[in-house]
Amino acid sequence: MIEDNRTNLELMVYLLSTCGHEVLAAHEGAEGLEKAKAEKPDLILLDIHMPQMDGYEVARRLRADPLSSTIPLVAVTALAMVGDREKILASGFNGYIAKPIEAELFLSQVNAFLPALAQRAAAASTDPVQKQQSPQNNRPPKQAVVLFVDNAQTNIDLVRSILEPSGFEVAAALSAREGLALARRVQPDLILSDMHMPHDDGYSFMRMVQNDAALRKIPFVFLSASVWSAREKVQALQQGATKFLSRPIEPQALLDEVQSCLGKRGT
Repeated sequence: MIEDNRTNLELMVYLLSTCGHEVLAAHEGAEGLEKAKAEKPDLILLDIHMPQMDGYEVARRLRADPLSSTIPLVAVTALAMVGDREKILASGFNGYIAKPIEAELFLSQVNAFLPALAQRAAAASTDPVQKQQSPQNNRPPKQAVVLFVDNAQTNIDLVRSILEPSGFEVAAALSAREGLALARRVQPDLILSDMHMPHDDGYSFMRMVQNDAALRKIPFVFLSASVWSAREKVQALQQGATKFLSRPIEPQALLDEVQSCLGKRGT
């Protein structure tokens, strides 16, 4: 997987790892070419817009090298202009997956480019026993409703991919105002919020929640990648936040923190 955006890379690595795939990650084209040559992966996911060497040049070099010329190559891109699809396929890609990534669809999209898995999925779709054993029939019981407010859709997708498989229902909003309206509607068990958002930041959102009698007892947790996190952590806790979590955070650590904070509702 070759992707220069850290958030996108973390999301894709997590989704694939949870389903048993071994993931090799590279942050730029030259590093990706070296890993492809050394490891000979079963599939390469490749961003198009990267500094220094873009995806088209990486694809050209992969296809020119006998060691990587036959590896399935998939573009993961936000390109949506007329002719982009044709250009991608003409550049040696086997297909593409559109950004922003949809966590619920991503695994099936990737597996479709892995011949052995694609054949297995096709067989399972006609096998009544496999249908009865589908993941939909083995979902964990619902635990709680978590409202997550963040102005970046990729961050929302990442949190969903961590919490939902463990039984949490995630309601999401892209702004503080939208989050307040959603909180009043769904009455979540926990509110998780980014710190730095346009218009109304995380502090403003927390004050909105604190000023609403129906919401003020809900645990409010900040999840921030701020470089000033040490100072802001103290400030956030002083102003009433239940906890301040710093990104990046390991999936299990986030799950553990959410469980811990759920026990503090109403205190």
